[in-house]
Amino acid sequence: VQLQAFGGGLVQPGGSVKLSCVASRGAVSTLGMGWFRQAPGNVRDFVAGINWSGRSTEYADSVKGRFTISRDNAKNTVYLQMNSVNPEDTAVYYCGGLRKGWSTPRVRDYDYWGPGTLVTVSS
Repeated sequence: VQLQAFGGGLVQPGGSVKLSCVASRGAVSTLGMGWFRQAPGNVRDFVAGINWSGRSTEYADSVKGRFTISRDNAKNTVYLQMNSVNPEDTAVYYCGGLRKGWSTPRVRDYDYWGPGTLVTVSS
């Protein structure tokens, strides 16, 4: 499975952006999926995760109530809706896929990664 994140760009503080993670050469329908982010000089941090069916989600404390993860297995796509963004949300955002079917907050648990997309929050 190859994953590719899309949708980043320049966003004003307080604004919204929706990221997409599209899979190719395989289906995401059985994978747990996670969104992670990495700011310059930092490690890759967990943002949000969703299990294969979409019925179970989890979030980092820093984004709870602001970000929403969802998936459309028919479109082989996972989304991250980001609302009320602030400069601390500036990072490259990556999506990961986990064969076990559920998500975890640990980078090392994920089997598939792809290129990220840069989100810059600035006025």
